[in-house]
Amino acid sequence: MARYIMEEMPDLQKTGKRITYPRFARIDNASLKELAQRVSDVSGFNVGDIEGVLLQTAIEMAHLMAEGRSVKIDGIGTFTPSLTLGRDKEREDPEEGGKHRNAQSIFIGGVNFRVDRTMISNISERCRLERAPWKRQRSSEKFTPEQRLALAIKYLDENPFLTVWEYRKLTGLLQTAATNELRKWGHQPDSGIGIAGRGAHRVYIKKEIAEQDQNSMRNDLKNYEK
Repeated sequence: MARYIMEEMPDLQKTGKRITYPRFARIDNASLKELAQRVSDVSGFNVGDIEGVLLQTAIEMAHLMAEGRSVKIDGIGTFTPSLTLGRDKEREDPEEGGKHRNAQSIFIGGVNFRVDRTMISNISERCRLERAPWKRQRSSEKFTPEQRLALAIKYLDENPFLTVWEYRKLTGLLQTAATNELRKWGHQPDSGIGIAGRGAHRVYIKKEIAEQDQNSMRNDLKNYEK
């Protein structure tokens, strides 16, 4: 039995209307070993063999996508690699005579997944929902914005960079509120916090570090992205 909660959407348009939407109350990760065991239970195949096939499948999928191909698995979905421009690289100028980007400055930025409709149908048929007995999570109100900024600065005094996830742990804010507030600090000239990286790899750093020690920060970010 899966549980759900009703969560309030942020009022980005400032309409004053309160809109809620359902989401799963708690989502944890099923491990490869658990998946292999469940397949073994219904198929009779050895758990170790199933794990080996799944791991090798992941490797072969990577090889295929490295060739610029999508991988479609019936009943699961389609995996398509996407490209991104390397960090600190200027975008290509489309005008005649403008700067062009070479292959060395372009990298795999991620993999897009489009789920198979059969998978959605199978999940829907098996999903039994009940409302969670607890109330939806609220942001912590024990810190003011100034206190949260001070917590972030203190964290950056002891660590090379700060993620949204770590900021949530420090402040008690929810995902959207933490993301928006960190972004605001990052763009505020006198906040003491700067932005490094892009997209899913965006992190927040002390501004003086950003100005004085970019090479060291790049090494830390590479380790984070792994």
